[in-house]
Amino acid sequence: MTHSVIRLATLAVFLAGLTSAPIVPALAAGGGGGGGGGGGGDPYGSAYTTTPPPNSNATRTTHRVKKKPDKQSLFEDPAFAKGYRAAYATIYDRNDYADAIEQLKALGHDDHPNVANLIGYSYRKLGDYKLSQVWYERALKSDPNHVLTWNYYGLWQIEQGNRDQALYHLTRIAAICGTDCAEYRSLAEALEKPPGTGLVY
Repeated sequence: MTHSVIRLATLAVFLAGLTSAPIVPALAAGGGGGGGGGGGGDPYGSAYTTTPPPNSNATRTTHRVKKKPDKQSLFEDPAFAKGYRAAYATIYDRNDYADAIEQLKALGHDDHPNVANLIGYSYRKLGDYKLSQVWYERALKSDPNHVLTWNYYGLWQIEQGNRDQALYHLTRIAAICGTDCAEYRSLAEALEKPPGTGLVY
């Protein structure tokens, strides 16, 4: 049943996009959505990209970020990039969420969607759902197309028992990056699990 609802919602978003959105060229993969290396000094590469943070050896998919030069230029600052990489490693390699929050806040750019999203993720992993929500909403206010925030916030919704809201997040992801991106598949798979199933991510 849930799988059918997800398909119908995705189809509705797709059809709405066809009738209202201008035709744009296909977006190339590559670059560094989490602030990773792209060509020509642009840490994000194409308009939507997925790779680990700058100069990271990790293979985890991080962020799909619509280009916003004013926010992304922060990754050209070596001190910011180094601090972000350190916080990223603290989260994903050491699972030390409290320390990561302090590292991310120390960057002084809480309004950057990548930073706000990772703070929200860390609070969620610590079980502080109210603060997590505040940070996810801050990330989306900064960049309404920050697809990883829609994904993480959708998982937050499922954990809170808000499956209808999570389905809305899934349709937002589909509108931004389609149904083949990792963020869509991740949230769709979580929605297919029975309510009450513990999420790993």
